[in-house]
Amino acid sequence: ALERFGSMTLAEVMAPAIAVLDAYDVRRAHVVGLSMGGTIGQLLALDHAGRLRSLTLMLTTALDVDFAAAYARAMNGEAPAGPLPGPKPEVVQKLAAMFTPGRTETAEIARRVDVWRALSGDALPFDAEDFAERERKAIGHAGTLTPPTAHARAEPVPVCRGSGLQTVAVPTLVIQGGQDPLNPPPHGRHLADRIPMARLATVPELGHALPDSILATLGDMLIAHFVRCRGDGADTRTVRRD
Repeated sequence: ALERFGSMTLAEVMAPAIAVLDAYDVRRAHVVGLSMGGTIGQLLALDHAGRLRSLTLMLTTALDVDFAAAYARAMNGEAPAGPLPGPKPEVVQKLAAMFTPGRTETAEIARRVDVWRALSGDALPFDAEDFAERERKAIGHAGTLTPPTAHARAEPVPVCRGSGLQTVAVPTLVIQGGQDPLNPPPHGRHLADRIPMARLATVPELGHALPDSILATLGDMLIAHFVRCRGDGADTRTVRRD
């Protein structure tokens, strides 16, 4: 399965999002994408704008930024090639360890928590046990200690697609994490500037993770965005997964 996913493009990975809407008979939806999900969200806005009621792009960068190249440069300890900052090399090095998981569940959970600590930044208290419990559940669900790496194997989106962002008419909110070590400021500003009428909201204490302590703040931001975008014909159903 990993080999098959690795031969796919992120544009192809977008297809299941539309399939989910079709399966639930949802004509238009409020779409929220975080990190790679933000890349997929941008593709949805370009290729399936009619299915989006609104779009929220969190902790991500614009399609016209070659994130894969910036990631590789950080891995090699090289300076960014363009004006935007690249990922922090020390965080990228920790992420690389996902391809050599721990030999025991205890060791693997400790490795993953260490990664989440690095991704979270220093502005908020880090609840190691909360993230450890999330990873225990993820390992139990997956039935393997092997961490999910399929998204890292997918073929990136060509940066030329970024030029289409200027045509996006979907109401868009961009959320920038002030402590994000992968897409640090001003990536959010750059993305918001590419999309006409997009709004930028910066959460200074937010890294590239979603600790419980920040969920209420983000939830309020999302609800306010959804309400601003609500209009006649909006889908009001909620798909819940316990």
